[in-house]
Amino acid sequence: MAIISEDIMQEDEASTQPEQVAAAVTVKDNSTEVEKEKEEEESKGRQPNSGNGLDLDNYSWTQQLPEVNISVPVPEGTKGRSVVCEIKKDHLQVGLKGQPPIIDGKLHKPVKVEDCFWSIEDGRSLSILLTKRNQSEWWKCVIKGDPDIDTQRAEPESSKLSDLDPETRQTVEKMMFDQRQKQMGLPTSEEMQNQDMLKKLKSQYPDMDFSGMKMPS
Repeated sequence: MAIISEDIMQEDEASTQPEQVAAAVTVKDNSTEVEKEKEEEESKGRQPNSGNGLDLDNYSWTQQLPEVNISVPVPEGTKGRSVVCEIKKDHLQVGLKGQPPIIDGKLHKPVKVEDCFWSIEDGRSLSILLTKRNQSEWWKCVIKGDPDIDTQRAEPESSKLSDLDPETRQTVEKMMFDQRQKQMGLPTSEEMQNQDMLKKLKSQYPDMDFSGMKMPS
């Protein structure tokens, strides 16, 4: 029978300790990196759903540039007379009579109250349409304080662009171009215009130093 001395066992234990410590440090570093990535992602906003909105616990929403559509689940068989839906320029309250509100808070952006409406769909969900006052920008959320989406990932349907007035469509197309340029690390439309302006100035005034010149943003 082989006899292993205490000294050899202690030596083996000592030699494995640095490896265990290194492994523990690696795991800790990895978890820290994951936490940092999660925090960065949350600060930018969540990934939008397929409708450029977000699915929350008590309601879900989608959007196009002109409007926001909200879907609120309600008990099957709910009638319109049981619904409380108060839409103001900058506030929304939704719920059922005699119960705490399902949604109650300040809207992310103002809406055109006269162009907003709601209806019961299949007796199981409350559908609300909010018409934005500013129809050339994405909403990060419906109610302030609710989770935000990353509007850089919002994508308008090309077929919907034709429904916009020419000025709004031009603004949207510019936003889409600038967004793609930023994602590829390329200059935006304004930066390209500034570069062209600087080239013209240099050609017209070759003896002047424009290195410290700040172009308008």
